[in-house]
Amino acid sequence: MDIIIKGIQMIYQFLWGNLITIPLPGESSLGLSLLVLILIPSGIYFTIRTRFLPFRFFPEMLKISMEKKISSHKGSISGVQALIISTATRVGMGNLVGVVAAISLGGAGAVFWMWITALLGSSTAFVEATLAQMYKEKDPLYGGYRGGPAYYIHHLFVKKDGRRKRSIIAILFAISGLICWCGISQVIGNSVSSAFENAFQIPPLYTTIVLVLIAAVIVLRKNATVRVLNIIVPIMAGLYFLITIFIILQNIGQLPSVFQRIFSEAFGLRQAVAGGFGAVIMNGAKRGLFSNEAGSGSAPCAAAAADVSHPAKEGLLQALGVFIDTIVICSCSAMIMLLTPADLTNGLAGMDLLQTAMDYHLGMFGVIFIAVILWLFSFSTFIGILFYARPNIAYLFGDNWLSQTLYKLLALVMLFVGGLAAYTIVWDLGDIGIGLMTIFNMIALVPLSRHALDSLKDYEKKRPC
Repeated sequence: MDIIIKGIQMIYQFLWGNLITIPLPGESSLGLSLLVLILIPSGIYFTIRTRFLPFRFFPEMLKISMEKKISSHKGSISGVQALIISTATRVGMGNLVGVVAAISLGGAGAVFWMWITALLGSSTAFVEATLAQMYKEKDPLYGGYRGGPAYYIHHLFVKKDGRRKRSIIAILFAISGLICWCGISQVIGNSVSSAFENAFQIPPLYTTIVLVLIAAVIVLRKNATVRVLNIIVPIMAGLYFLITIFIILQNIGQLPSVFQRIFSEAFGLRQAVAGGFGAVIMNGAKRGLFSNEAGSGSAPCAAAAADVSHPAKEGLLQALGVFIDTIVICSCSAMIMLLTPADLTNGLAGMDLLQTAMDYHLGMFGVIFIAVILWLFSFSTFIGILFYARPNIAYLFGDNWLSQTLYKLLALVMLFVGGLAAYTIVWDLGDIGIGLMTIFNMIALVPLSRHALDSLKDYEKKRPC
């Protein structure tokens, strides 16, 4: 067992640890992990190749998000519904506790670097979602369409001669995704039970039983996921945004100093002297990448299911999803924390820190509100990742209800186990899973990106002026 744990820790360090360390002035250093070395340069490349898509197409993204569903295939979902599913999984515990951790370790300047990685990640999200649309196929089990990285990776590596039915890289991506989503299930269970214990003194066992029963009713039904997320996601994101606006208005006089602190610390005016400039950049960049998931290949599993009139449309919607996740929701958490006096939060971390900040702003209502919001964020993430799992299970095991149901039951077990105890080894497996997904996804994304770029050019020619 010790050998397995050490092996998992070694893989985790290889993916997320500092692969390269660059010395900086002021006795600081910039540690670059393998995933940062993959995602940041590719994000810059895609941003340049799309001619700064997040800026040029932002009005178009908003316009598409307002379009009504026009479906031509029974059981299919609209582009906006696919966006809601991907937003459900992007917006999770990382938007709350993860942002707090990034600021605690890297200072207010980490927020700026989260914004930068989101802008770069939008272009990456466009490319992978557009490719998912281009290589989607009909789903005989659930109706509508399915696809994602396993399917466009398959297209890249499997010859059309019919001698190979599976791609090794596609298989590895699908397995990595299923491992990742099981790990996340345990994290979700633990986060929700801990938050409710802190806020309401409810024993974790009771919270966990209710959480698992509600989740089981939804995920074990054929097509309940989309209907539930259509209700939960807009409500939870809207409430969190409105509460943050209320807190900002309460503290409007402090806002200029907060932004001054973000921008000054982003460029290390204080941290360079203290030797922490590298921490500012990397904590912001890593949190941004982990939160919006651009490049990991998760969101394309939802994007492929959309029934849209042009592949680039879903690409633009998923690019908007990165904006919603990081620029809006993560910034909400950052503002709540940065508008709280530092002496109240010194020595605190994670959920305790966030609940203390909410208690300062809104009293006991704030503590209860953040616990409920965390429940909604985490619950929507859980049912969203099981939607992601569908096409990957089908790619590995074929079209049958047995494999689909067994994975759902496994995820429910992990949700239950996580609610009762925290097993960090499983959490590490989740991080390893998303890291490996990213590597396998990017192997195909770069060579296939020309097709997504061609699709964007075609969309520009055809769209109404």
